[in-house]
Amino acid sequence: MTNDGTASEPRTGGPTARTGVWFVGARGSVATTAVAGCAAVAATLHPPTGMVTETPPFDGTGLPPLTSLVFGGHDTTHCPLPKRAEQLTAAGVLPHGLAPTVRAELQSADEEIRPGGPLPNDPRCDEELITDFTADLTSFRERNALARVVVVNVSSTEPLPAPDAVRLPPSSLYAAAAVRAGCPYVNFTPSTGLRTPALTEAAAAGGLPHAGRDGKTGQTLLRAVLAPMFVQRALPVRAWSGTNLLGGGDGAALADPGAAAAKNAGKERVLAETLGHTPQGEVHIDDVPVLGDWKTAWDHIAFEGFLGSRMILQTIWQGCDSALAAPLVLDLARLVARAHEAGLSGPLPELGFYFKDPDSGPAGLSEQFTALLSFADRLREAQ
Repeated sequence: MTNDGTASEPRTGGPTARTGVWFVGARGSVATTAVAGCAAVAATLHPPTGMVTETPPFDGTGLPPLTSLVFGGHDTTHCPLPKRAEQLTAAGVLPHGLAPTVRAELQSADEEIRPGGPLPNDPRCDEELITDFTADLTSFRERNALARVVVVNVSSTEPLPAPDAVRLPPSSLYAAAAVRAGCPYVNFTPSTGLRTPALTEAAAAGGLPHAGRDGKTGQTLLRAVLAPMFVQRALPVRAWSGTNLLGGGDGAALADPGAAAAKNAGKERVLAETLGHTPQGEVHIDDVPVLGDWKTAWDHIAFEGFLGSRMILQTIWQGCDSALAAPLVLDLARLVARAHEAGLSGPLPELGFYFKDPDSGPAGLSEQFTALLSFADRLREAQ
């Protein structure tokens, strides 16, 4: 136990140690793709495309092997993971034939999923919900003899809480349970999660590393590359407008103006911090259910050239959101688990490479990647 009464996970590892990955939103598209993908890569059925931690700069850093990861989580839905994988196959997210091949791994993870909350008409107060979620995490760790458990929030985006809100938002209930159970935490969503003063302080007191917020998978990834280019070439950006078309659960959630505002905050931060000002223009998010897990992001950039000439750059990004997110989620779970084993605590700004709204650090992708490589060196030295 720590001096504030929170549980403390062991920091012992070793070649036979297993690491738990506990998804908030465990039956969603991203979590299902991550579980299926981890099984496929571990069995060498598919290459680790998109997993930065599987590239040479991360050799010898002591990251937990993919074969050592044990999955579980919370969710408020009831569709079993094998069935969810079949749906994702029909939608073109997972390759044909993969779901039946990794059915045992999907079923094993599904058996470790517990009911989330608060559910409609849920009588439990915040403290009762946190207590129940903490018990689920502790039981998962003990039942599977895990060295540690990393909690990763991949649930749908929630609106930012009102300043006078009496209750914690759901994402913060799960984050509080992670802290109380002594689990490192990753927030891959724009939701509040750990970003309250009380929870951040509790994580620090518990010696827990954490990273977030809002995974950088598409449009903002391009912005983090293009914005520094304009600065470096001394080309003033006059306006930067964008549109996102997406379906699935994320599209439905972002149809809520409050949730969309939370999402757009991270996109705008990249431009403001890199350019030194906020250019004209906004990002619009449209829910198009027929698109399912696929999204299209369009950006229109108006910039100024020599002698005031007006110029335009347009980009179109089309991709599968879950396939873009899943390898990043696996990277983060492994990196944060290793950070915890190495005795690191508090926010990990070196992982800003993965986020729209990171815990401080540079906004440009190149600088963020340099910081990530330095973090890999730091983990290697801690061996």
